[in-house]
Formats: sequence, C-alpha cells, structure tokens
Amino acid sequence: MHPIQQKILALSKSQNLAGLSLRKIGELIGEPNSPQKIKHHIDKLKEKGLLNVSDDGKKLQPEKIGLDKNTNLISLPILGSANCGDARTYADGDIEGYLKISLKILGEKFKNRLNNLFVLRASGNSMNRANVNGKTIDDGDFVIAEKTSAPPQNGEYIVSIIEGLANIKKFLFDAKNKHIILASESSMNFPPLYIHELDYADYFVGGKVVDVIKQPEEFPDSSIREVLKYGKPITKASVKEKK
Repeated sequence: MHPIQQKILALSKSQNLAGLSLRKIGELIGEPNSPQKIKHHIDKLKEKGLLNVSDDGKKLQPEKIGLDKNTNLISLPILGSANCGDARTYADGDIEGYLKISLKILGEKFKNRLNNLFVLRASGNSMNRANVNGKTIDDGDFVIAEKTSAPPQNGEYIVSIIEGLANIKKFLFDAKNKHIILASESSMNFPPLYIHELDYADYFVGGKVVDVIKQPEEFPDSSIREVLKYGKPITKASVKEKK
C-alpha cells in the first residue's frame, strides 16, 4: 500500500474524513498543498473497499471487520497472497481490501470468531487436490484462515510463514525424525518442505485454513453480468428472464 494511503487510512480511524477538506487532510498527514494527490489516494482506498462513504454522504470511514447486521454480510480483510507452491509470496499483513460474504456461506459457528479470520489469495496450483470442506485450492481462490494459538494437528491445512514468506500446505509431524512436513496435494509434482524441530524459531503458523471461496469459471449468462454491472436486485426472475 502506498505510504500516503497508509497515512490517510490511519487518520480515518480517528476522524471522519468527510468533514475535512482535501487540503486539511493533506496538512494532517504531512502532505500540505497537494489536494489532488490526496483525492487520488482517497479514491484508490475507496476502490479497494478500505474506505466507505455512508449512504447520506456524511461519513467517510474505514471498512469495519465483522458482521453488518443490516445486510447480514461479513467483511473479512484480504491480507495479500499465499503461495500454494514453493514459499515465495511475501505476506506483510497490510490489508489490500475486504472479502464480503454472507454469514450463511461461512457458517454460524464463526459468528463470534470473525475478528480472528483473514483472507489470502491462493497463488499457484500445488494444492489443487486439497480437500477443504470438499473444495480444492486453485490459483486465484480466496482462502479463509483463522488465527489460532493452538498447535496444528496432523492433516490440517495451514498458512505457514517461513522467513517472512507465506504458503498454504498440509501439516504433518514426523515424530520419529522430529520434523515437520509441509506437504502439497497437487496434480503436479511439488516436493514437500521439511522443517526440523530445532528450526521452530524461523517457522510460524499464521493460521488454520477453514474454508475456500472458489473463483467462478465463468458467468452463466448475460443477465448475471448485468446484475453485477448495474447493481440491480438479484431475484429469481432476473436470473430466469433471459433463459
């Protein structure tokens, strides 16, 4: 995220930006006399879903993590990508945007644990034969993970951080040889990662994978595209009308 966007987002947590001029926002974040630059970065934050304008236009504040009781939609922070191959993709914890899903998709059991959930985009195909609630993990899918302090169990899918690099693997512990195996489940040949128990200091479990939101292969017909493009209400009739 651009440093100016970081400053604007930090300011939005303590002040309603809608009540400030662009010039004033610039002064408060150390960017005086640059109103157009401030407008550009505010627009970018809006595009990412990191800043939201209220319906009456009187508030410009950061998106809130958790459940919106008015819409029954959950906003979960997207923290970047995790490599489903070799551990190459860096995860720095900056929020890139929010994944919005209905509570029924996620499940009521997570209703009181929403603050522990985060999202990563899968990069690569080394987990395309995984089985997370009956779903594989393919390139581009959204992977929902839960922060946990409990040690992972054999067979669980985890987000692991090794030397600052994030990856999604299946966790196995080889007690006889005293090392962790981070295994791929893929249609291609990806060798496992092996970590000795003495190297735990360089190994960190970022979370346990709890669900996968699959990317659509394609939109089934033009009516769905029009609903998404123009924001029309989604009804059974709107889906069937062009069949």
